[in-house]
Amino acid sequence: MDSNASPTRHELLRLREQTEAQATTLESDLRSLFEASRSSNADDEHDPEGSTIAFERAQLTAVLDATRRRLAELDVALQRVDDGSYGVCEGCRRPIPAERLVARPSARTCVACASRR
Repeated sequence: MDSNASPTRHELLRLREQTEAQATTLESDLRSLFEASRSSNADDEHDPEGSTIAFERAQLTAVLDATRRRLAELDVALQRVDDGSYGVCEGCRRPIPAERLVARPSARTCVACASRR
């Protein structure tokens, strides 16, 4: 993608596909971790060698939640492309600079309006 152009629908779809694949992988990893912890009776809470299963589960869950939020944001961005409002700030109704959309394709506000939140 050209660094001076805002993302196209094609680019947003590509990002959505990548994000959906990440979510699927994370869901599988989390399921595997749950299954492994069920079949193990190790006392990982007192293991001085590393992180606990609970910590790993919490970490994976947090990353999965963030990935799902990013997926939802990309879905909204695609809806905005379809209705013609993509690239228009929801706060001030001015164009969102292309550089911001390149850095954050799901941006719904310009930097000035985002900083007021």
